[in-house]
Amino acid sequence: MASGAVTWRGAARRPGLGALLPLALSGLGLLGLSVALARLGTAPDRPLPWLLGVLALLLLGVLGIRSAARGEGRAARTLPAALTGLLVVLAVEALLRAYGVPAGLIPTPSRVLVALWEARTVLLQDTFYTFVLEALLGFVVGTVIGLALALLVVRFRFLERGLLPYAALFSSVPIVALAPVVVKALGLEWPSKMVVVAITVLFPVVVNAVRGLQAAHPLHLDLLHTYAASPSQTFRAVRVPTALPFVFNALKVGSTLALISAIVAEFFGTTGHGLGFRIQIEVGRFNLAVVWAAIVLASVVGLAFFGLISVLERRFAPVPQTS
Repeated sequence: MASGAVTWRGAARRPGLGALLPLALSGLGLLGLSVALARLGTAPDRPLPWLLGVLALLLLGVLGIRSAARGEGRAARTLPAALTGLLVVLAVEALLRAYGVPAGLIPTPSRVLVALWEARTVLLQDTFYTFVLEALLGFVVGTVIGLALALLVVRFRFLERGLLPYAALFSSVPIVALAPVVVKALGLEWPSKMVVVAITVLFPVVVNAVRGLQAAHPLHLDLLHTYAASPSQTFRAVRVPTALPFVFNALKVGSTLALISAIVAEFFGTTGHGLGFRIQIEVGRFNLAVVWAAIVLASVVGLAFFGLISVLERRFAPVPQTS
């Protein structure tokens, strides 16, 4: 009886035919509408029936996603988001073709994919320039300096009262106000963008690391004091584990800010490289397919970077299990 109950619950947690069938019908239907509209060559005279068809297929897909999201397994946590993105892309493709939206205004996802493939060499070079040389190096520099400053602030009380308020103040400075000043002062090469990224990442790391280091429970500190633990032992055993969740929260925020600030900084001057430069130039040429291809590539890299930080967080700062 017990094994049968466990089997029944496990089966209920997996997406079954009730989820897969609506999703398959919705996805294939939206794909069929897009193909039919592409074969027409021009926008139909009456786009309303196409709109109603897209909405009906999306509703069918929502029912499938609702069924797929039930349960606590890995599939229930990952499939709904992936399937939602796929259905939205197919629906946008069909609607843009149904209403004949010009490619110079909003390109269809299929045109973006074609542009991504045709300009892959240039876009990959721009991605390396923006992410590795500017965002990643700036992220590392800002994190290291931020952690060092946090240790000094916790060690010396006067720094907490004299320096920490300015860290909170500078963290509120907009990137668009900071970037042109730094770029004009340091030049158009990639180090100026790296400095912008480092400054952007620095202050969230300082503030969160200080909060984490000061969040150690007094009872834990007193316990180690009674055991005659040295300050370094107390720091490693209590303060560091307590601070890790705060630090990783700052790193996850910084991972997104790093790429954004690097791209924004490139808008104010560069030597002809980077995703920000590519977006700015192609917008001026009304080549929005390449613009969206660069945006997609930047989003993929940013999500991958954020995911890497999340994996490291689960490895080094796991959430304690509650019984």
